[in-house]
Amino acid sequence: MKFLFIVQGEGRGHLTQAISLKDILTKNGHEVSAVMVGKNKQRELPDFFIKKMDSSVYRFESPNFLPSPKQKRANVWKSGAYNIMRLPVYFKSILYIKKQIKEHQVDAVINFYDMLAGITYFLFRIKPPHISISHQNMFLHPEYVFPSNESSAELSMLKLYTYITSLNAKKRIALAMKKTENYSEKNIHIVPPLLRKEVLEIPITKGDYLHGYMLNSSYADQIIEFQQSHPGIYMRFFWDKKGVKDVEVINEYLSFYKLNDILFLESMAGCKAYATTAGFESVCEAMYMGKPVLMVPSHIEQACNGHEAFLAGAGIVSEDFDLEALIASAKEYKENLEFQSWVKQAESYFINELIND
Repeated sequence: MKFLFIVQGEGRGHLTQAISLKDILTKNGHEVSAVMVGKNKQRELPDFFIKKMDSSVYRFESPNFLPSPKQKRANVWKSGAYNIMRLPVYFKSILYIKKQIKEHQVDAVINFYDMLAGITYFLFRIKPPHISISHQNMFLHPEYVFPSNESSAELSMLKLYTYITSLNAKKRIALAMKKTENYSEKNIHIVPPLLRKEVLEIPITKGDYLHGYMLNSSYADQIIEFQQSHPGIYMRFFWDKKGVKDVEVINEYLSFYKLNDILFLESMAGCKAYATTAGFESVCEAMYMGKPVLMVPSHIEQACNGHEAFLAGAGIVSEDFDLEALIASAKEYKENLEFQSWVKQAESYFINELIND
């Protein structure tokens, strides 16, 4: 079969999921002929994604959260208003998506949580089936447990956004932290997380440093302040901020690295614990490697991710980068062996859902 991928460009998770699925499909004799990725003015598309996909990569303007203010969460309402003002730009993107699908003559389009892909399928009669793949599809499942302290209005918006990304989808495939029954009423099919083969194969050690990833670079000052008040703690943080050097050395104990897939995974595999803004994919990577996690949500979606991961025993959730709490919790951490077994079944689940069905 021949596929076209459409990938939301926000953060790292959807990009690595696309890489993982491409590896599974090509291993089993199928082709990803092209990849379309949403643009973000604040972030660059990592070089590793372009190299790993080894397909034609097309960019388009797509809705996303506004960057969060320093040490605060993104404002859903401001982000919504900003994206509404850009509707003429996004309509051009919709026409561009339609054009690329037609030109590449694929058997199916796989959408990694991009809203405009769902709207394109809603507005036009497009022959190749639309298959929606995301962890967020779990938000539409009746068994999903949302955090109790979040705004019901924001949670409703999140579920609506998720529904729009999967408009007219032949199938909604939901990446889940544990095996759950499919939900036929909304055509939701449960599968394991899509972790890359490098994650499954890399040797795991326990070093003396903290490893981290920031979706929003506004947290950098907070991390620097923590290190200065806690001399002697080694830290390596990764970001995808535009216009930065490959490595920004703050001092002998702290460095910020431009996002690089090999260095990121090597750093995670050898760390003592992991601090992140609660992206689903990297939390799953840490759980698979047996690394305790501190999750600092920067928007409502990540708050849900963090709560789910907390219930799965991944680590702790905080409003800021409380690295002291992470170090303390690491002493009590226990690996989730059931999760590790679940992840290893991903290939068979995806071949069954995408090819054999």
